Amino acid sequence: MLADDRERHGNWRKVPARDQALLALAHLRNGDTYTRLVEGFQVGVATVCRYVHEAVALLAGRGRTLLAAVWAFAWCRSNFLILDGTVIRINRIRAHNRLYYSGKHKHHGVNLQGLMDPYGRMIWISDGLPGSTHDITAARSHNILHLINQAETIYLYADKGYVGGESEQLLTPRKKPQNAELPDADKEKNRSLSATRAVGERGFAVLKNWHVLDRYRGCPRRVGTISQAILVLTHEGI
Repeated sequence: MLADDRERHGNWRKVPARDQALLALAHLRNGDTYTRLVEGFQVGVATVCRYVHEAVALLAGRGRTLLAAVWAFAWCRSNFLILDGTVIRINRIRAHNRLYYSGKHKHHGVNLQGLMDPYGRMIWISDGLPGSTHDITAARSHNILHLINQAETIYLYADKGYVGGESEQLLTPRKKPQNAELPDADKEKNRSLSATRAVGERGFAVLKNWHVLDRYRGCPRRVGTISQAILVLTHEGI
């Protein structure tokens, strides 16, 4: 893929496409820093940075859009997806300290939203938003609920972070009333919903096996693109 891109654009590179792919994989899978990659591949820091950015952008561009992912899933005759969110830990950003701080997770990070199929396989992942963004706000920002409404035949299972979403197809747990107990019927519905939704946690668990996401130390705006590139590699069985 990298070789085809080089040939198409006529770009000369210091190392062959195979080594550039290995360099990018070492960064994504192992979380190797640019300094370590410089030592391993005997190139400069600027070259490593450019090679990684090129490979990540090329991979992310091969991923499905939200619209394509949902409609492709709809043709599979399955009637529900699982919506979940996570916060990828990042270094503290002095200029945007409060914006990227997640009060729920107690650290700075980037909010990502993902859609999983009934088997827990992630089919789409969003761009990144600041860690202070609530899950329901992020879902609205990415037009997830609007698109599910248009699909009509697909239901969306989600946790309490999405309560209040503007969609009849969004299924979330019932909250306990103030100064009252939750009815037994609602408790049973919550247990059933949680059992179904728990499968979706596999999606982000697989994504986080790529150690670059353990704690991302680069620009937080790149977290979404990197996650999309990793998802493409995961779909390719890498």
